[in-house]
Amino acid sequence: MKKILLLTAFLLVAIAGKSKGAGEFTVLQWNVWQEGTMVPGGYDAIVDEIVRLKPDFVTFSEVRNYHNTRFNDRMVASLKERGLDYYSFYTYDTGLLSRHPITDSLTVFPENGDHGSIYKLISEVDGHKVAVYTSHLDYLNCAYYNVRGYDGSTWDEIPVPTSVDEVLKVNVASQRDDAIRMFIDEAKKDLAKGYSVIIGGDFNEPSHRDWIEANKDMYDHNGMVIPWTVTTLLEEAGYTDTYREVYPNPLTHPGFTYPADNPLKEPGKLTWAPKADERDRIDFIFYQGNGIEAKKAIIFGPKGSIVRNQRVKETSKDKFLTPKGVWPTDHKGLLVTFKFKK
Repeated sequence: MKKILLLTAFLLVAIAGKSKGAGEFTVLQWNVWQEGTMVPGGYDAIVDEIVRLKPDFVTFSEVRNYHNTRFNDRMVASLKERGLDYYSFYTYDTGLLSRHPITDSLTVFPENGDHGSIYKLISEVDGHKVAVYTSHLDYLNCAYYNVRGYDGSTWDEIPVPTSVDEVLKVNVASQRDDAIRMFIDEAKKDLAKGYSVIIGGDFNEPSHRDWIEANKDMYDHNGMVIPWTVTTLLEEAGYTDTYREVYPNPLTHPGFTYPADNPLKEPGKLTWAPKADERDRIDFIFYQGNGIEAKKAIIFGPKGSIVRNQRVKETSKDKFLTPKGVWPTDHKGLLVTFKFKK
């Protein structure tokens, strides 16, 4: 019995991402739903999970600095009380944490009118320079809702669009593509210096790798195959979608990150389209750089989702790292293990 308990403990540690090999590091993308304030005990749950996972870098979405406080500073202090040293700097809307000293930081796309933001930090892991970006892209003109019969800015019910061109016209009216183009331009400088570049974020837009011919009649795609703008721009610029690199098939591994079931909230508080199947993968980690690869990727969060205003348990082959206690958000996160090649 003692051997079984020890083996179980070892496996839990490995799954949680604490056990990393030489040259490996982890990045956690996590939309924390207004700093965890939407759920009782949400902030403490964020701290607890970071203590459990000990990611090298965290890319937060929905940092609000409520009550004239700095969320990143509070998080660093809370983690310090738990024996962990993290580094950060002032941000708004998105946030960054690093277990490695930050040597430089920059606001790439500043928040203005709640249209999203992008920040970056420069750090070093095992002698390798890394530029880590956090992004929370514009939530308006959210055209994947239009496909499902809801206006992507008001969320009123509307007729389903009749063409892909109509959908993409709404999509590019957002500032998501503007922000990601600014990221691509800035990151070119990092790549030219030999840095590895990583961007995590809630894109508020699906992937063109997930809206394909094979699933056009699933998840209320309504027969549409759509080359979504942001992921297409990133791929054309040489970036790799970590989850689709590890799990190329969206039929077996859809990787939905939104809307996540949260047992502390009624389903109606977790959905924008109560009559639709709005499940999509909108939280991502992309990367580019010589000598770096994504080794593992796992959905961080509950196995449940919300479909047509009902709680459902996912039956896909996606792997889940489920929360230890309170789940503080309406999104699922993404934990990726990177490795530097020798």
